[in-house]
Amino acid sequence: MKKAFLLVFTAAAFLSCKSSRTGSTSNVQVRFLDDYNIANELSVKGTEVGGLSGIDYQEGNFYMVSDQPSAPRIYIANLSLSEEKIDTIVFSDVILIDKEHVSLKGQHLDLESILFEAEEGNFVLSSEGNIKKKKDPMLFRVSKKGDYIDSFAVPENLLAESVKKPRNNGTLEGLATSYDQKGIWAAMELPLVTDGPKPKLYATKSPVRITYFDKKTGEPVKQFPYRLEGIAKIPWLYFAVNGVTDLLEYAPDKFLILERGFAAGHGQKGNTVRIFDVDASLATNTLDINNLRVSFNNPAKKTLLYDFKWAKKFLSQEIIDNIEGITFGPTLPNGNQSLILISDNNFNSMGPQLNQVILMEFVPKK
Repeated sequence: MKKAFLLVFTAAAFLSCKSSRTGSTSNVQVRFLDDYNIANELSVKGTEVGGLSGIDYQEGNFYMVSDQPSAPRIYIANLSLSEEKIDTIVFSDVILIDKEHVSLKGQHLDLESILFEAEEGNFVLSSEGNIKKKKDPMLFRVSKKGDYIDSFAVPENLLAESVKKPRNNGTLEGLATSYDQKGIWAAMELPLVTDGPKPKLYATKSPVRITYFDKKTGEPVKQFPYRLEGIAKIPWLYFAVNGVTDLLEYAPDKFLILERGFAAGHGQKGNTVRIFDVDASLATNTLDINNLRVSFNNPAKKTLLYDFKWAKKFLSQEIIDNIEGITFGPTLPNGNQSLILISDNNFNSMGPQLNQVILMEFVPKK
């Protein structure tokens, strides 16, 4: 009996630690191809390349947003592929956001995601603000010169002084252009206090709100709940978190959602990064629901697509860092779509981290 138990335990441990380049669901398949580390010392026009918390790809250019509130900015870069490898990443310019505009002055611009509107030539940016200092999260547009254009109408329950209590460092995070190009999806990183607890080591109902905004009117139109996974690693120090950092809509009401967790006390190996295949077609519209703890709601259905612990032996330093952004990238030589992911190195303020870029292949199943 003891031998049987040992065999079962060993098999389970082996399966839980599998190494695989490929992850799949009934809808899509992804394959890990390569990673590339941007030098931490890199400077562009007097600014340090770091804090890269969001990325978008349009018309041959990559746009990356830096989350440094004292100097919010956008980097423009070119990424060259050689077969299924990242050959080089060359930064060509930096756009400084004009913080002195009347609509931005006094705001806490902690930029977390970026979309480039190719037709208009503008950028859409999300900022999570600073809840502790009563600075609201924002969703707004700037020009190619970094000049403020306009803002979207963020729902009242997501604002800093809402009685629904958004969490500091847990508000507007990921952005995605809708599949039909008519709207923008914006994801909260963590639940509102009144909606549920932050994820724990044990199972919790921790729903975040993902809101659709009409691009023309700037108004929120609908919203669905998405339940977060629990903390995946035991925190040997006091801090642990898991939340949504970015998303993509790859078909109507079908999403790739990126969850990033961190458990303190593991050094550079404290991050957990997972991509989920998500179906929101039957999810409840929660835009007018004030409290998700007490009101019935049907969350989006999610299936694990890829866990980056599977890629450990394929990563150049066997580390997955603080991945915060995801975008569809250029077409691969085999004709399939690429995915590009980017990490926020926090300017190495909490210890050594990587400006890590991940290349993957994305294949929808027919």
